[in-house]
Amino acid sequence: MDRLLDRARDLLAAHPVVDGHNDLPWALREQVAYDLDRFDLTADQSARTHTDLPRLRAGGVGAQFWSVYVSVALKGGAALTATLEQVDVVHRLVERHPGDLLLATSADDMEAARASGRIASLMGAEGGHSIDCSLAALRALYALGVRYMTLTHNDNTPWADSATDEPAAHGLTAFGEEVVREMNRLGMLVDLSHVSPDTMRDALRVAQAPVLFSHSSSRAVCDHPRNIPDDVLALLPGNGGVAMATFVPKFILPAAIEWTQEADANMRAHGLHPLDTTPAGMAVQRAFEAVHPRPTATSATVADHLDHMREVAGIDHLGIGGDYDGTAFTPTDLADVAGYPRLVAELLDRSWSDADIAKLTWHNAVRVLRDAESAATGLRAQRGPSLATIGRLDG
Repeated sequence: MDRLLDRARDLLAAHPVVDGHNDLPWALREQVAYDLDRFDLTADQSARTHTDLPRLRAGGVGAQFWSVYVSVALKGGAALTATLEQVDVVHRLVERHPGDLLLATSADDMEAARASGRIASLMGAEGGHSIDCSLAALRALYALGVRYMTLTHNDNTPWADSATDEPAAHGLTAFGEEVVREMNRLGMLVDLSHVSPDTMRDALRVAQAPVLFSHSSSRAVCDHPRNIPDDVLALLPGNGGVAMATFVPKFILPAAIEWTQEADANMRAHGLHPLDTTPAGMAVQRAFEAVHPRPTATSATVADHLDHMREVAGIDHLGIGGDYDGTAFTPTDLADVAGYPRLVAELLDRSWSDADIAKLTWHNAVRVLRDAESAATGLRAQRGPSLATIGRLDG
């Protein structure tokens, strides 16, 4: 395996990882209230987070979509304000580390970052509640550099169904379809992680540009609602989109599903949200785990998903979205952002070619953003900004 790890690192030096989803901005909100003087990204932060610059470098990361996520507990204008705060901290991180990070809003920026030895820093808004049902707010986020929006998080929006909520719209409403069209016109990637299968299918029907799954794996391999059904994966070649496999054990390991339900109940019993990854929340999680050992995923678990997704969607439609700092637990040998070479070594051991791995790690993600930009150029020539409202379209 040492030989394969050496090969993996060499591959990543030439074709670094574009990771679709990292929740460090929310961790900075929770842990230091956005005070970057209290969080040195250049130092080892492994006691606090999955992410810091030394480990990003060790992991061969060349581009990172930072999630500008806000909790669904925040509603309306409060959600939009919190999203703006998330955007602000990403801008400030990049400004603070100009030798290591480059704010990227285009495929050309991603390539420029790689050429200069920096990590391209992109932003993705996780949850359509962030725009408060306003297409003008959507455009404002795009103007600030946000290049994808996940249509829902764990709860429905008024215009789209989530994978983990009770069906309401049974996909997208008329306004939800207009959100997709406006995102296509802007060149903002439509992210279908977290949404229901009906929402996935509706979005793919309406989309005039490639879509993205920023952090979702295969439902056929692990039957969790956060994953992608095979019939949807099979639509990606026709759309040109990319599905970025995630590392979250409860989404990729069938044995972890029941254990996670029990662990979540324990967190609630302690007055904590199941997604709480603060030191206090992690202490409760570790105490539970000491009594109830959790089933553990590995890089092989992730590779099982990628093998299946490649078979169904094809190699041109795969990527990686680890969800670091957005999950309490990680695969044992993918503990943090330094772990990507281990996944690549596992794929090499399964006879994945260098060319296929290069597509998985770098080229597919760059291509999907470039294609979305190209589609937007054509769509903007056909129509101006949408002035539609949810009241007018959905009644």
